[in-house]
Amino acid sequence: MTHRTQQPYRGHTARLRRGAAIALFPLAVACGGGEDDAAADRKKVAAVTAAPEAGVVAPAKVEVIAGLTGCTAEIRVEAQELREGQCRTKQGEYRITTFPEERFKVTWLDTAAVYGGKYLVGTRWVVSAPPELLAGFRSRLGGSVEDLGGVGPSASAP
Repeated sequence: MTHRTQQPYRGHTARLRRGAAIALFPLAVACGGGEDDAAADRKKVAAVTAAPEAGVVAPAKVEVIAGLTGCTAEIRVEAQELREGQCRTKQGEYRITTFPEERFKVTWLDTAAVYGGKYLVGTRWVVSAPPELLAGFRSRLGGSVEDLGGVGPSASAP
């Protein structure tokens, strides 16, 4: 009498994984960390409508955003938390930063707030450009212009 090893039914394993994922999803959603008001406001900004020219709301790559703004970006930073490309056009110089997760964008914006300035912010991306370029980019990319106040003494302080 020979023993035959029984192979597990493949569909059974897939159902178990899917079931485990469904069971854990409510826990992942319910266990979000506390956020300050600024971080919560930035998450609201992520829920913006698409611009007519962009035609999508999905997070984009640096190269896609650069193409929509009329440049070919030179990738300056390629990291796990972000990608950053620099554009140089007749209009001026600007940077496009994309993030693999929204939380990285929120952290980046919190850090950038120290320096102040205006930024065009979308779903997992930020464009850092002179203020006069942001309105034109917004019509092509969507997003919203955020004015980050900055900290420290102002230029008009004695």
